[in-house]
Amino acid sequence: MEPSKVFAEWTVYASESRFRARKTLLPLTLAERKLIALSGVRRAGKSSLLMHSFQKAESKKAYVNLEDSRLAPDALDKLLEWFGDEGTLFLDEISSIEGWEGWLARVHEMAKGRLKIICSSSRASFIKPAKPLRGRMANVELFPLSFAEFLEFKGITPVHTVAGRGALERMLEEYLIHGGFPEVVLTQNNIEKLTITQEYFSDIVALDVAEASSQNVELAELFGAALLKYPYFSASKFVNTLKSAGYGVAKSSLLSLERCMEEAYLFFFVPIFSFNIADRLQYSRKVYPVDTGFLHAVTGIEDKGRFYETAVFLKLRREKSIDPLIEINYWKSKEGHEVDFVIRKGMEAKQLIQVVYELGEENKSREIRAILKAAKEFGLGKEKDQLIVVTKNHEGTEVVDGCSIHFVMLRDWLLR
Repeated sequence: MEPSKVFAEWTVYASESRFRARKTLLPLTLAERKLIALSGVRRAGKSSLLMHSFQKAESKKAYVNLEDSRLAPDALDKLLEWFGDEGTLFLDEISSIEGWEGWLARVHEMAKGRLKIICSSSRASFIKPAKPLRGRMANVELFPLSFAEFLEFKGITPVHTVAGRGALERMLEEYLIHGGFPEVVLTQNNIEKLTITQEYFSDIVALDVAEASSQNVELAELFGAALLKYPYFSASKFVNTLKSAGYGVAKSSLLSLERCMEEAYLFFFVPIFSFNIADRLQYSRKVYPVDTGFLHAVTGIEDKGRFYETAVFLKLRREKSIDPLIEINYWKSKEGHEVDFVIRKGMEAKQLIQVVYELGEENKSREIRAILKAAKEFGLGKEKDQLIVVTKNHEGTEVVDGCSIHFVMLRDWLLR
């Protein structure tokens, strides 16, 4: 098929598509000066967001999904011949075309002010481009639905009554178990939800991890399942884990897979907070999937504590996408006390967050002891919201050893 017919076909498709709007918006006003770069895990809704923005754009415009197998390697130049150098182009999965970085830099330089380009990719490296594009891109990251978006998709408005809080808890349980991928959220049958989520995981591993890392798909899937099963990652320990499963794999191969998992937005790896480089290299990294639904669908995990901690991390990671200066670590003392999240800017800690599914007298003392030890080390606890414990069954503020600790329900914290 002629490239021009493919381009026209996609543009008509985008014009006629119907979908639910997200809270995330693309900064189209910046497109006069910058390339708008949208990245995120597959099936999170990047194409829908691009098409929604396309429909709202005025004047001359076109939308093309560049993963279309009918397009040749010179598709970008053919597109420019067809469209011209004035108007707005919405280019989905542009990184699937070889030489995309050089093409974008060249076209942006030559047609700046006339041609606006909004493009997307499923690779995290997309928002960390090569030198020709540095300073030219305005970056937006898209994740599966937040809890607030999940409730909107379900048509539910939070009501602060006893019955309303009960309904929110039920919705939260569904959100944690099945996750926030839009198609999954809109599917009614729970078995179908699990099947779709499993397919997503396999597709991301095959298309964005195994291919990029040059490892076979079976090994990449086994590694991904192990990351879901174990909350900490150490390449040396995982080499032994995979060896016991019959896979002899080098440590360097696992580190390559780790990088590709993170570039595909499938997993995030959180290092320990330490001023000592040796500590940062010695301690395992904590592992979080991009969606809580993967925990249950892929490995059958029903650990509510894992669900809670992952949901908290994903909210923090969304906040980091808005404020790139935010860094997320965990903290551990020499005695073994641990705090789940240290939120910092530069080397200065700003907030400590502990996550506990159900808080009882025994574990409450342990969790408070840990957060107080970390607070003392970082000089925190005197101001509001510096020390937070997210849980299912306790709320309020308590002052312990001169430090103010704020207890908040997960459902409320996610909706802040």
